[in-house]
Amino acid sequence: MRLLVINPNSTASMTEKIGTAARGAASPGTEIIAVNPPGGPVSIEGYYDEALSVPGLLQIIQTASAYDAVIIACFDDTGLDAARCLTDRPVIGIGEAAYHFASMLSNKFSVVTTLSRSVPALEHNLHKYGLASRCARVRSSEVAVLDLEHPGSDASNRISAEIGRAVAEDRAEAIVLGCAGMADLADRLAGEHRLPVLDGVTCAVKLAEAMVGLGLKTSRLGGYAPPPAQKLRAAS
Repeated sequence: MRLLVINPNSTASMTEKIGTAARGAASPGTEIIAVNPPGGPVSIEGYYDEALSVPGLLQIIQTASAYDAVIIACFDDTGLDAARCLTDRPVIGIGEAAYHFASMLSNKFSVVTTLSRSVPALEHNLHKYGLASRCARVRSSEVAVLDLEHPGSDASNRISAEIGRAVAEDRAEAIVLGCAGMADLADRLAGEHRLPVLDGVTCAVKLAEAMVGLGLKTSRLGGYAPPPAQKLRAAS
């Protein structure tokens, strides 16, 4: 099967990291196509960046070659509902995937994300997905997204310190990493803190493989019904 993994921001080094994480989780025979739009915000940190990134994301879905499922590799699940209107193939947001996995591995989980301005969007999504009661807290590590691309930064240590506080103060039993750029940190942090630490990219890959394997499709009724052809032409 072929999974189209879209990083909605335009930072190619982050797309490469995301692709590496996705391929590491994929089963033999699963092809990962990791891409990002050529323009748009270099990072997605809050509602404004989300809005700017959606047109490029949707354009990729409309013009990409054959794929069996789409993964939106931004933890805000940027443009997720609109993307599901464009294809009947499964479209999975890495935030939604990680939340569901965490809810099946723990009684309570906390989310550790980047900047505090991203917290409200994640809290909104948790309520939308019906999982707010399972999340103890959404925490910001005050690490800018692009700091995750700099090996010399202290981003990893700050994220680890926030996980420690989540365990001590929230009594969290699992941690969800709230940024696709943290994909390479999950295994080390899980060993360091001795609890499940979930990366949404890898969770989404396994969920996509399961959906494709079961022959599941996105509903074409109601909210995810495809837009009229004239609207698609106007947008292209």
